[in-house]
Amino acid sequence: MDDKSSSSHHRLLVVLLMVLLFGVIMIQYVCPSKSECQMLHQLGTWFKDGAATGSPRGGDQIQDGLQKDPYIAEDGALVRFVPRFNFTDVDLNRAVDFNIKGDDVIVFLHIQKTGGTTFGRHLVRNIQLERPCECHAGQKKCTCFRPGKKETWLFSRFSTGWSCGLHADWTELTSCVPSRMDSREAPVDLPSRNYYYITILRDPVSRYLSEWRHVQRGATWRASLHVCDGRSPTLSELPSCYPGDDWSGCSLQEFMDCPYNLANNRQTRMLADLSLVGCYNVSTMNEDERWALLVESAKRNLRGMAFFGLTEYQRKTQYLFERTFNLEFIAPFTQLNGTRASGVDVPDETQRRILRLNRWDLELYEYARDLFLQRFQVARQQERRRARARRQQERRRRLLRGRLVAKPGRQLKPTDAPRPPPSRSVVAEEEQLRGKAGAGGEASEVLLPDWWDLEENGTMEDYMDNVEQWK
Repeated sequence: MDDKSSSSHHRLLVVLLMVLLFGVIMIQYVCPSKSECQMLHQLGTWFKDGAATGSPRGGDQIQDGLQKDPYIAEDGALVRFVPRFNFTDVDLNRAVDFNIKGDDVIVFLHIQKTGGTTFGRHLVRNIQLERPCECHAGQKKCTCFRPGKKETWLFSRFSTGWSCGLHADWTELTSCVPSRMDSREAPVDLPSRNYYYITILRDPVSRYLSEWRHVQRGATWRASLHVCDGRSPTLSELPSCYPGDDWSGCSLQEFMDCPYNLANNRQTRMLADLSLVGCYNVSTMNEDERWALLVESAKRNLRGMAFFGLTEYQRKTQYLFERTFNLEFIAPFTQLNGTRASGVDVPDETQRRILRLNRWDLELYEYARDLFLQRFQVARQQERRRARARRQQERRRRLLRGRLVAKPGRQLKPTDAPRPPPSRSVVAEEEQLRGKAGAGGEASEVLLPDWWDLEENGTMEDYMDNVEQWK
């Protein structure tokens, strides 16, 4: 009887296991895109990872007994990144003293089809704040006030709306934002504000194809003002690519053939100071000279921005934003690769033409990607150094306690012979450490000599070696 009961239990377990496996397989067919059925895909991932590792926490990826770095796993970036450009320490260390309770303002420059809508929603819905933004169903804008004040700390589509025009560029925002902020809030002896500009960039080919698909569905940005040097461009300076109300149904060939299409090199144009080249008057200089000035201006403005992220590196974008502004997001960013642009089958010759049409955006993006990854590596190395410094501080404290506290009744062994007194430098160093700890100072900011714990310094040395190769 017991054998029959045990056998029936085993059969039941096998049946349940087969049903579960079948369900996981069906998820892949019913919901091939993670963006459509994210929760189901997450459940499937937990099951598969849990079965592979034998751990209840299937989401933790383990390799060689250690948890894999999520920042490497998210995008398949090479572990050993080789920089191509030399940047200063100021360019690479981007931590600003953002005072949300004061008068500081974050300004989001939203470039079309870069994932800016998703990032903009993160800003108003996903940041841990003392006074969270108030967002209500059916309303396009949220109220993002400072703690204790009816003043906004965020200038973006989802907080202040398109106050400086639809998808306003660098030239428009830098001339418009200060006056708009003063008009929104009573200027009663307000000190000069700090404006921290941020933006998101995307691979130029993917962004271009995404914009084409968006326009093909009937979307336009006719409401954009394109204000430069106090005025919008004339129709002769900026002709339209289509005669009607929109350009719906246009083919990719038609999209590429329009010489006035602002989708070409859009990221460079939107990040540059257009007044340097006579705004939209293209008769002031030849095309190559004009774009060479614009791309250098865009690079300069990008370096000076408080922060920029890349669509292709969501987790790193989140990490650098949190570190730059000392703010934390509630939920982690998700890397979604299944976009409309990724589903477009483009012949090689067409791709080469898109690259030629966006050659300046391609130059800008390669520059931005290099700067972005260097900033990330420096930030991560600094984080590791602080963590190592905290461990070393704790070791020294334990060592000091062991020297200063004698156990009662303990007999000295021959190996416990009194040691010679420490040198003055060692005594001074220990007193400094105790003084900082007693004063409540940040022990993590006290970095110990490089010879201490040398086995943990390989990452920084590798990185510096790479930098030296390109000097």
